[in-house]
Amino acid sequence: MAATINLSDSERSSPNDQSVSSRSSNRSLRVAEKERRKNEAEDPFVLALKYFTDVEAGTPVYGNDDFERNLVLVEKVAYSKGLSPEAISVMLEFAMSLRMGSSPCVRVLKCLIPATVVPQEAVVRAVVWLGVGKIPISTQVLFIKWVLTVFDMIDTKDQLRAVYGFIFSYVTEENLCPFICHLLYLLTRKESVRVFRVRKLLELQSKLGRQPFLLHLLSLYKVFCPELVTLSIPSRMRSGFRNHISPWKSALIAVQKRNGLQVASSMSLAFTIKDKTNSRKRKHCHLEVPALRSVVNKEAQTEKCSSRKVVPLVQLHSFAQLLENMHHIELPAQMGSLLGSSLALQYLDCVQDESALLRLNFWLGYALHEEFLFCGDGGAIQNSEDALQFLNKLLSAHHFLQEGFSSSEAFLYKFLNVWDGSLLRPQILGLLSNIPVVPSSQIGRLLFEPLTQLFFTSSLFFKCGLVECLNNMLLKWLTWHSVYALEDDLDISLNSHTSINMTLSGFKDSVMELVNFVGQLASVGLQIEGCQSLLLSFVLDFYETVCDTFLKYGLPLVVMPPSGVFYPALFALDPVSVDRLAYIMHRYKVNLTSAKAQEKLTKAFHISRQTFHEFNHYVVDMVSCLWNSKMFQPGMGVQLGEELLLKSKVPQYWTSFDLIHHPAFMSYAVDFHQKCWPGKKDMDLSSIKHSKPWSWYLEYLFTQGYDGLKQFVQSNISRQLTASDGQGDTQQR
Repeated sequence: MAATINLSDSERSSPNDQSVSSRSSNRSLRVAEKERRKNEAEDPFVLALKYFTDVEAGTPVYGNDDFERNLVLVEKVAYSKGLSPEAISVMLEFAMSLRMGSSPCVRVLKCLIPATVVPQEAVVRAVVWLGVGKIPISTQVLFIKWVLTVFDMIDTKDQLRAVYGFIFSYVTEENLCPFICHLLYLLTRKESVRVFRVRKLLELQSKLGRQPFLLHLLSLYKVFCPELVTLSIPSRMRSGFRNHISPWKSALIAVQKRNGLQVASSMSLAFTIKDKTNSRKRKHCHLEVPALRSVVNKEAQTEKCSSRKVVPLVQLHSFAQLLENMHHIELPAQMGSLLGSSLALQYLDCVQDESALLRLNFWLGYALHEEFLFCGDGGAIQNSEDALQFLNKLLSAHHFLQEGFSSSEAFLYKFLNVWDGSLLRPQILGLLSNIPVVPSSQIGRLLFEPLTQLFFTSSLFFKCGLVECLNNMLLKWLTWHSVYALEDDLDISLNSHTSINMTLSGFKDSVMELVNFVGQLASVGLQIEGCQSLLLSFVLDFYETVCDTFLKYGLPLVVMPPSGVFYPALFALDPVSVDRLAYIMHRYKVNLTSAKAQEKLTKAFHISRQTFHEFNHYVVDMVSCLWNSKMFQPGMGVQLGEELLLKSKVPQYWTSFDLIHHPAFMSYAVDFHQKCWPGKKDMDLSSIKHSKPWSWYLEYLFTQGYDGLKQFVQSNISRQLTASDGQGDTQQR
């Protein structure tokens, strides 16, 4: 019973203890809040903000020491730590309301350096002030520049898009038009595109001409509503929004680095800095691929997502989640961040979002042009490490998507004309190999002319790299053909991210131009480099692709290698090159035989008789040289005068390049002779030509791994052995 009573007492005392503890905690909070308010009241910066909040309209500026002292204090904090969202709201409201006239407005706008985010409400109120106050045009331009600079730091964009029509009304102001178009480009959604807006932009274009900023906004409108924009948009446009001077960029970067935050401004391509002494010198911040992230204000983003049922891409962590939310995904403000996310690239590949691709291509094209083409002070050369990482990430995205971006293609066509062939060579050649099929009428001007100059003025290693690059390009072209070819009309779509179509005939012309171009380069290059085996190896790699275009890729086209490639390979000093040539000729025969059989069944395609003639000529020369020991005979591709051959004093010169005396195989013949006749002191290689030793010698060569030579012999030579101790007659099949 006593225990029960004691327990009851403890239970009764527990609420009292909790009440006392709660009162004590509340008192501590009140004391802390009181202390904080006291400190804030004494903080000069808080007092300065209070001054700009309470200042009355019409207060004079000149001779006002309070104004000067408080503004200097705000500027000091802005350039050292950045301004909080509350401070941004106060100072922006003060500047745009013109309470102290227009003279301090510019100075205040220039010190609006956000420390974290920019409140959307403050920006919307400032936009409204554009139509209320009498703000000078130059100040309006400065304000729009500021909005573009901090656009990615604005916490949400829904209210800004709600006043899209109000912002659009300023497009008629000639001085504001380029900046308004840029802002509209960033804010545009499908519901923003209206007939009257398209008409207004077309009217402006007829008045101002085909300005890039108008064309880029119209191109975005056309992506969303192609039926409303009948204007033909150029497929390749230069950057539509100029790289204007930004008075905030350097301070913004410094503040955010000092605060230990990611420099969001460096992700934006809206502006960069120009040096006063040189208009082409700038800070290089375009080579940094942005991190994939959501809107900065997480609370506002959560409310927005819940109301619109959208899922930020940054919140997805697996392909299964991507599939579940495929049609509810909200893309990041910085499209460049897609390059660093495999899920984002999968989204691009699956959904084929034209607006996302347009934005990404704009960002990418701007970065490539600014850092590699338009930068007079070295750009990527001085930032080679950043450029290397940037291009590697771009190449990784290309490989993931198995195709390139149109912006990188347009950049390469320009960059090849100024490239020295050594700067970031592996990366540039990697990008070059991803170029989609170029029409035969343009391929010479865009690719062949600059590449020819680079090829003949560069080192052996560049020549090898370029041939490998063109081989990879051909492989991707043929793969695209085999994947996208339509069986009915034989039309092919060259790129899943473009609307370019090409007929089979046009595609064949482009492939033939590329193959012939590489053949010309290889022929002259092998002469220049003395038939260097390394270059020859890359050339043979290319023709291993070419010889199988019909059977492996379904393209009814067979192009033979030029004599400048065939004969250096036939007379090469290393057996691997001769073996690879034999394999290539074997595959040519298989493809031509299959094409000839197919040609009898359908008239959809036709292999030129000249191609068969070239093949037969090469095979006859190869058999005569390697097998029949009939080198330098009349009618062969390589001929020497009889007198010159006699002066050489080479005994039995016609056998110099058979499988026994060929420089590439002589070491094997000597080794075979020693194994076959170990007791012989005098070495007579001609004895290998007798029937049994000859058969043994061939088997010996084939066991050394020369499968190409074996396939060529089996498919092109038939042997008829005689009873006599001779090699026997040979017939070409």
